[in-house]
Amino acid sequence: MNEKLRTAHTATSTGTATTTTGTTAWEVTLESFATPDATALRRAYYAEVAGRYWERTATEAEIDQGMLDDPADGLVPPTGCFAVGRLDGRPRACGGIRLLDPVTAELTRIYVDPRTRGTSGGAALLAALEEAARALGAGRVRLDTRSDLVEARALYARHGYREIPAYNSGPYAQHWFEKSLG
Repeated sequence: MNEKLRTAHTATSTGTATTTTGTTAWEVTLESFATPDATALRRAYYAEVAGRYWERTATEAEIDQGMLDDPADGLVPPTGCFAVGRLDGRPRACGGIRLLDPVTAELTRIYVDPRTRGTSGGAALLAALEEAARALGAGRVRLDTRSDLVEARALYARHGYREIPAYNSGPYAQHWFEKSLG
């Protein structure tokens, strides 16, 4: 599955998303959520969101349990995919997209390594996942997030997502967003 996807920053049908800002180059690649890079990034994602939620460092056992409780197995074709963003060749971001219905896709597990925030990694990741959603036939993208994930909420707002009423009842969902892909 290691397919590359070009995004709005540089769009082609080859499957790679590349965003360059100054001397910073991001490449977003669709790949299995089980690759070593994807797994390491998913673990970092869970460590951060759990740590913020509990207001302490998450233990390895808690991260393991989080991965078991929220498996990524729905993020595979034909109804979804997973992407890894690399900054200058190093894995630093990840996210998934899955269809909720034939016209609605959902972003999930969006993560950018804190050391690389502010370098357009989130923008590159969103553009690649939005393109993947279009390829799945979606006309809109939705997501949910928590109040304490202020960087994520700001990223979504900057990229055209607007807050909407709740569309799910996830245990950690406090804000819901949507963007038309039209």
